[in-house]
Amino acid sequence: MLEIIVAGIGIATILNLLLKKLHIPTIIGFIITGTILTYGFDLQDAKNSHDLKLIGEFGIVFLMFTIGLEFSVKHLLHMKKEVFLYGGLQVVLSTVLISLIAFHAFGLPEKTSLIIGAAMALSSTAIVLKMLNANGDINQEYGQRALGILLFQDIAVIPILLMITMFSTNDIPVTSLLMQTFVAAFALMVGLWFSGKYLLQPFLYEVTKVNSPEIFIGSILFLVLSSSSIAHLMGFSYSLGAFMAGMLIAETRYKHQIEADLIPFRDLLLGVFFVTVGMQIDFDILSEHILTVLLVLVGLILFKVTLIFSLIQFATSKRVALKTALSLFQFGEFGLVVFELASAKNLIDDSTTQVLIVVIILSMILTPFLLRHISALTDFLMPATQTDIHSLPRRHKEYNNHVILIGYGRLGKHLAKMLERDGYDYVVVEQNIQTVKQARKLGTPIIFGNAAQRHILEALNIHQSLSVVISLGNNEKLYLVCEAVMQIAPEVKTVVKVNSFLEKEMLLELGLTHIIVETEETAIGMYQEALLR
Repeated sequence: MLEIIVAGIGIATILNLLLKKLHIPTIIGFIITGTILTYGFDLQDAKNSHDLKLIGEFGIVFLMFTIGLEFSVKHLLHMKKEVFLYGGLQVVLSTVLISLIAFHAFGLPEKTSLIIGAAMALSSTAIVLKMLNANGDINQEYGQRALGILLFQDIAVIPILLMITMFSTNDIPVTSLLMQTFVAAFALMVGLWFSGKYLLQPFLYEVTKVNSPEIFIGSILFLVLSSSSIAHLMGFSYSLGAFMAGMLIAETRYKHQIEADLIPFRDLLLGVFFVTVGMQIDFDILSEHILTVLLVLVGLILFKVTLIFSLIQFATSKRVALKTALSLFQFGEFGLVVFELASAKNLIDDSTTQVLIVVIILSMILTPFLLRHISALTDFLMPATQTDIHSLPRRHKEYNNHVILIGYGRLGKHLAKMLERDGYDYVVVEQNIQTVKQARKLGTPIIFGNAAQRHILEALNIHQSLSVVISLGNNEKLYLVCEAVMQIAPEVKTVVKVNSFLEKEMLLELGLTHIIVETEETAIGMYQEALLR
């Protein structure tokens, strides 16, 4: 096990250094690492290692815990329509329809068809949420709707596991299994609620009083692992227990520090998880059933995107519905667990299991590429109308000799105040819908949109602007926006704020000349203040 971990870390590090230069997500690097370990180092037996899979599964546990930190009980109730209505409809309809296809088109047994339908109804929580967080799209409308559906899918894990248990157990009545599950779920929720209400705050208060970072991190790891283990012992998934624990801690004042401390553990363990995903790729099966794999992959992706789009379009704009559907097109990591468990209980034959596992993995590999270019793909499939641009404050033809501010964080707000003070016309482009709503209430000329999209920049009459000022916190999004601006209006003066000299070097390749390095300007200011007599 130690040799596998050391080799995996070394390969993943070197591989991701190369992929990062090509702007390819690290997820792909970890998956490729798993494949290299299996075939390059002849570790065929290692891919079935229970210990390695368990370590990888805790990457999802920590991911679900940090998601829970962002969603208190009140927040979850606020999202009840996205979670329970659209999430419920998506899972149920996908399960039923895919099961019918498997039963009638492929002649699979009823139980096998139902298991396949349920597993393929789920999307990849680990990849989608990691990419949405990295891209800063988690707060967009489509990101929130995708998150709601993903949350219900994680809840649906419980009945799917129960279904497999019922199909493989003939001596226990169904009513008894249902009753046991209900009692266990009730006991888990009551136990975690009581702990959160009466024990959590005093415990964390005593821990923080000691003022010891290692004790604080140790206590948080204890909370995550213990809540996950308790949920697992009661028959539920590790990740569900972690998610509930995160929701409880979200009500405390310690959530931000806890989240910051756990991010390294989460990302490292998620890397291990994706390595285990790569280790499941079987090239013998892939070459033998390549046509079947491709047909099933394309067919199920088209089916899933069409179904989710059809459900969501009645509640929002068609573009948001399409983005939501495209972000959830893939099949999830839990499907791998379901198929392995069903295969072990002789509910699915080995050949079918391997084909479906390869389909899931290929869809997961495609996901980061699609999510990075989801706006461009949406523009191609469904060009935006004026309504989709969320009603510009003024018609674009009226913009002339104005400044375009891209990003409305603290720096963007300061710039806006200075422009108002000096009498300059300006317009702000922001992707966080809550920020847009708050700014509009104050009369700020702001629109909701992705500045990396050509039609947004043209609608703001970018060619007639005085300058474009870009201040975004997300490096990948910053590069895409700068690239779009330079392609459309290279003649317009564009000023960009970056955090490091490495980012500056990347942007210089695009032809940008007005790049402000935040650390450099801060150092100059502090130096002058320090030596001011």
